[in-house]
Amino acid sequence: MKIIEIEDLSHRFADGTYGLKNINLTIEKGTFVVIAGQNGSGKTTLLRHLNGLLLPTTGKVRVAGISVPENLNSTRQMVGMVFQDADSQIVGETVSDDVAFGPENLCLGRGEVKRRVDLALDLVNLLDFKDQKPHLLSGGEKRRLAIAGILAMEPEVLVFDEPFASLDYPGIKQVLKQIISLHQAGHTILVAVHDLEKVIAHTDRLVIMNHGKLVKDGLPDQLIGELEAFGIRQPCAYRLGVEVQSWLN
Repeated sequence: MKIIEIEDLSHRFADGTYGLKNINLTIEKGTFVVIAGQNGSGKTTLLRHLNGLLLPTTGKVRVAGISVPENLNSTRQMVGMVFQDADSQIVGETVSDDVAFGPENLCLGRGEVKRRVDLALDLVNLLDFKDQKPHLLSGGEKRRLAIAGILAMEPEVLVFDEPFASLDYPGIKQVLKQIISLHQAGHTILVAVHDLEKVIAHTDRLVIMNHGKLVKDGLPDQLIGELEAFGIRQPCAYRLGVEVQSWLN
């Protein structure tokens, strides 16, 4: 079943430059897709069209058959986006308050908000931190808090923009474990990265972007040898001629 359909999508910024050019992409429900490309390749611009943070200059974007520009509220509930800067998504005075922000804005009852908050915090292993101030969390914990805030909205699709940026090794493993767990639970996962090292062992599909265009789309094993041509570093294991392993092994 198709969950995301993008047809002839182009996006032109106010200064006249194009961030995206004629993107066509279909994503099946429940898949784990990595969108790779060097900085400025258009990854973030593409992802922001999935929940209406940016709107197409031309072309169509649909989620679960629903046009994103025409149904912003419903698609923003279906597509949750975790940004590179987790601090920008933190708005509550406590961890619990922060996760409650989204469900409260849906005008849900107090009992339903609490249920969603507790469930989301439990899923990211932060339930014991519910009364703590967010700024006291580590980088990895803040990223997981941002994920909890999105999960409380109960989206079908989870989008991660450079989820490992600025994290140390333990933080990377925490967030990677969380993303994999969410995929195993049935969520459709999109991860945008410029460095494939951490995620390539887990992805079902690899999409490569360059200068605002989708240039390659296929199985990771088939495309890994072409990465360097588009300014993307190949995983160290591939360079050494051995199988790429998960960072969680």
